[in-house]
Amino acid sequence: MSHRFEIRVYYEDTDLAGIVYYANYLKFIERARTEWVRGLGIDQSRLKSETGIVFAVRRLEADYLTPARFDDLLTVETRLVEIGGARITLEQAVRRGETACFGARVQLVALSDTGRPARLPAELREVLARG
Repeated sequence: MSHRFEIRVYYEDTDLAGIVYYANYLKFIERARTEWVRGLGIDQSRLKSETGIVFAVRRLEADYLTPARFDDLLTVETRLVEIGGARITLEQAVRRGETACFGARVQLVALSDTGRPARLPAELREVLARG
């Protein structure tokens, strides 16, 4: 199952050629990941305050496929690929209709408040696995 998040391309997202600046795709997929977690009922602020756990990107592989342009309505699809003790791997795709514009494989790691990897609580792993 995948989560879908819509985003409109604003003028500020584009470069002089009128296409989405490459780094902005990373912002788009970050927003989609946040909404995916929120949609699963996970309050990241409470998770941090109660357990000290935060998520950080450990690795990202990106493919720029077709440029998106000013005023395009894009859909970011997020799909869980794998979940481990402290790691989560996702695939994310940015599409304009049926056209794939950008794809990424993102590995997240759970970190403790000391910045060290932290094991995900079992109940949190279960919630993420359902998403």
